[in-house]
Formats: sequence, C-alpha cells, structure tokens
Amino acid sequence: MDTNKILARAKSILLSPRTEWPVIAEEPDTISGLYSHYIAILAAIPAIVGFLSASLIGVSVPFLGSYRIGLTAGLTTAVLRYCLALVGIFVVALIVDALAPTFGGQRNRIQALKVVAYAYTANWVAAIIGVVPGLGLLAALAGLIYGLYLLNLGLPVTMKCPPDKSVGYTVVTVIAAIVVGVVLNLVIASVAGVGLRNSNLAASMSGSTGLPDSTGGFANGSAGARLQAWTQRMQDASKQVDAAQKSGDAKAQANAVGQMVGAVLGSGGKVESLAPDRIKPFLPATLGGLPRTQLSAERNAAMGIQISKATAVYSDGANRSLHLEITDTGSLKGLVGFAAGWAGVEQESENDSGYEKTYKSGGQLIHEKWNKQSLNGEYGVVVGDRFSVNVAGSAANIDELKGAVSSVDLNGLEGLKSEGVQSN
Repeated sequence: MDTNKILARAKSILLSPRTEWPVIAEEPDTISGLYSHYIAILAAIPAIVGFLSASLIGVSVPFLGSYRIGLTAGLTTAVLRYCLALVGIFVVALIVDALAPTFGGQRNRIQALKVVAYAYTANWVAAIIGVVPGLGLLAALAGLIYGLYLLNLGLPVTMKCPPDKSVGYTVVTVIAAIVVGVVLNLVIASVAGVGLRNSNLAASMSGSTGLPDSTGGFANGSAGARLQAWTQRMQDASKQVDAAQKSGDAKAQANAVGQMVGAVLGSGGKVESLAPDRIKPFLPATLGGLPRTQLSAERNAAMGIQISKATAVYSDGANRSLHLEITDTGSLKGLVGFAAGWAGVEQESENDSGYEKTYKSGGQLIHEKWNKQSLNGEYGVVVGDRFSVNVAGSAANIDELKGAVSSVDLNGLEGLKSEGVQSN
C-alpha cells in the first residue's frame, strides 16, 4: 500500500476533478485492488470518528443534554458501520453499472466502482469535522452538494454516458444510494441496538480542502509538517504490514495491523490505553464538596483500538450530584490531537436557556455547556491530546464545574500521555 499515492489521489479528486477523472478512467485496476489500496483505508475514517463523537464526546439531545453511547456498544457499532459501508459501496456500484445502458453509457463494473468510490472520497477525508459538536449537519449538507458535483463529473468519463444525460444518471444513482443507506442503517440499528449519527451512506459525501503530499517541507510545528510526519508513519507502517503478510507469522501480522491503525489515527503507533487500576486513582474521593458514591472503570478494545474509561458519581444524597468521567482515548489520541491542535476549531451557540461552546485555551481543547434555567451543565477538557476529563451535573454556575475539573490531577494525566505508545 502506497500512502503517498492515496493522499495524492484524494487531493487530486477533490481539488481538480475535471482533470483527474480521465486519469482514473484510464487506469487499469481490479475490484480487489480498489478496495485494498484505497476504499478499505479511507472508509474506516467515518466509522472511527462516529465512535469518537458518540461514545467519547457525546451527542447533544435538545432539552435533555449530552448523551454518550457506551464504549462496548460504540465499538461494536463502529466495526459494523465500517463493514457495511464497504458492502454498501459495492452495492451502489452494482446499481451504477446496471443503470449505464439506460442513460446511454457502457456497463463496466470496475469503472462503476471507481466512480462510486472516488465520489465518496470527500466524505472520508472530511469526516474528522464531525468530531466537533454542531458541525455534523453542515458537513453532511456540504457533502451532499459536493458529492453530487463529483458524481456528475465522473459518470460521463467512467461510464461513457452522454454529458446531457449525466444529471439524470446522477439523480437516480443518489436515490438508489439513499435506499441502500437506509437499509444498511436499519441493519446496524437492529444489530447494535443503539442510535446512530452521521451514517447515511448516500447523504454523507463531503467537500474538503486537499491534502499536500510528502514532498517539500513545511515550517516546524505547522499543520503541514505534522501531516508530513503522519504520511511518513503511514508509509513505514504499510511496509511492516507487507513484510508481516509475506512472513506468514500470525502474531507479526496482528501487531503490524495494530501499528497501522495507530498510524492511520495519527497516534504514532499502536497505543495500549491505561489499565483500569491505573486510571481509577484519578477519581478523587470528593468533588466540589460532594463525597464519591459510585465508582467504575473499564477497558475495551476492537479493530486494534483500546479505550479506557473511569467514572464516578458524587452526591449529597438529596438534590445535588456530579458525574465525573475520565477517558483514555488510546489509539484515537491522534484524532483528538487533530481536533485540539491541528484544526484550531471553535464553536459557540447561545439561546434563552443557556449556551454551549468549544474552544482552545492554553493549548487544550475545552467544551462547556450551561443551562441557566435548570442550573445544570457540563465542562470538559482534553489533556495531553489523549485524555478527556468531563464533569456534568448541577451547580450554582459554570465556574463550580470548572473548579471540579481543576481539582482532578490533570498534570498527573498529562505526564502519562506517552505511556503505552508503541512507536512505528
């Protein structure tokens, strides 16, 4: 697998699709080659980001607050979403192939898979935007518009349909993709038994700025420099996977895949999250003047990703309680680091009942939400681009929740940010 080639193709199809589609159409390829060298790599990003948003950051439910899906259910859903996304892409490609004669085109299953896969590129690249609360809908809308544009440009070139029929071909394809997406969502919901977010296959094509390749140089500390480092880690990890596959050593193959997952997520390699006994001590005996009444800790793993979480409830036994949650994002720390350090994202909304905002302060990503009517809210901070510390509950004001978070040993967590990291 050539990571530089994947990034270069993604950049070209997003920034110069008119010149890139003819190149794609003329390339000799196979279905297995398209999947192994492109689709299977990029299609994992939305599933991973969906897990990060649903299980770690939480889904904002109007009037009810933020809801987080359990880690086990979230991981199960992510794996299922990824697998069914691979299936869905192929099903849509079959439909595109079958429709070709109807719109004056030529049937060719490989070309159909090309046009579907590369039209989805924008969604895969831009999916990281979904990790920021409040931007999911905007990304989906932009994705639908840009996806229609890419598909409309690509169908005449790959499927040889007359340009004047490409609009109708595009519309029918999108309708078919919506149907496929709905069916697959029902499968995911029935198997995983949880609510899903941003998983419609047809409506989730999204535009994005292109990614630079690994040639040239960027200023130290810039986003470009970090991207170059990521590209090099991916290249090294792919070589390890190739070597492990040739060796036939099952253990070496499993380890190489874990390293690859770490490289994809930008974490620098496979990350072993903290054991429950290591993370529990960071839950203090008292919080905001309230005694601890419940405590739990767990570590879960799937797809080569480990996540650890410790939670505690603090209550006066009457009306006031606080919920503290500390999450070690493990290999997902690369995505957390992207949100905290690369993107520089900010989001803020306010209404009559309160406000919600996400911002950076002192190099840390912070999310706070406050309802001035119910005197309830939450305050969270990302520590060391790896650990999420969040306090939610009732308080006199948001400053009490901030104080509760600051009473946690954040410096101690920061000191563990490199623990368990296995560099490539």
